[in-house]
Amino acid sequence: MERRTIGAAALDVGAIGLGCMPMHWAYTSSEQRGDRSLRTVHAALDAGVTLLDTADMYGPFTNELLLGRALGRRRKDAFVATKCGLLVGDQHVVANGRPGYVRRACDASLRRLQTDVIDLYQLHRADPEIPVEETWGAMAELVRAGKVRALGLCALGARGARTLRRKPGADPHDATIRQLERVQQVFPVSAVEAELSVWSPEATGRLLPWCEARGIGFLAAMPLGSGFLTGTLTPGQGFEPDDVRARHPRFTAEIMAANQPLVAGLRRIADRHRATPAQVALAWVLSRGRHVVPLPGTKREQWAVENARAAELRLTARDLAEIASLPPARDSWY
Repeated sequence: MERRTIGAAALDVGAIGLGCMPMHWAYTSSEQRGDRSLRTVHAALDAGVTLLDTADMYGPFTNELLLGRALGRRRKDAFVATKCGLLVGDQHVVANGRPGYVRRACDASLRRLQTDVIDLYQLHRADPEIPVEETWGAMAELVRAGKVRALGLCALGARGARTLRRKPGADPHDATIRQLERVQQVFPVSAVEAELSVWSPEATGRLLPWCEARGIGFLAAMPLGSGFLTGTLTPGQGFEPDDVRARHPRFTAEIMAANQPLVAGLRRIADRHRATPAQVALAWVLSRGRHVVPLPGTKREQWAVENARAAELRLTARDLAEIASLPPARDSWY
């Protein structure tokens, strides 16, 4: 697989990563089986994927435990990215950016992952009660202690960014950029993780160019639109109650039907390349810059391998123009 170098720490990773969240969090819990997920991790590594993206809150904790089991003697084949800063309660998720907590969370992640060092340690969400500089300073101490190689920050999701009250014409990621400018004064940011896909391209406005200009890697979360861009979902099919898509405004039957032209456009291009709509969607994300690494999430071997092969697909100028001309995705609040 093609390799990409991201961040001031010159992190070398495969061009496409693996988002491990669906294995234990947010999607179709009835299909979350450890043996299948173990096989999926190994299939991804065999296909050239190196960057494995997880977090302590996924499960919580069980996703890191699974990766610890999966890697074993293959630790050298993987680039492990995990996150801290969010705690899972009975009914909600809360941020915790206290320095003492950050140190304890890192040590706990190292134990679960069965590793001596975390390649990329990311702040999942800033704590509104704690200056982000304090949290980032504690994370920087972990680098100096040799427990972490580099630091990253997760941006507010595109859906949340769109719904924030902001001045007309303001970029939805302005707040994230201001936060990045603050923590950069404390310790270099190596990577930013934010949603980016054909149906959620907001990051291409300011955030993506901002990162490129500063040599910061961009990890594209949800590059397949939570599965919609694969073309395997049917309007009105329904989702399990604990699946985030059951409450997502773009996964109502009406809006899924309205957004089918987006999938149809990807499928037309895929047919020309003997590829799949998912591979075209991932190739589009890769085309956004050499500092971009998409993180498609899956718990199935088949999709992990298919996603990895998208790194071989080169979209033409005609392909990119067709994608640019596709109607933007609709939301139920429009």
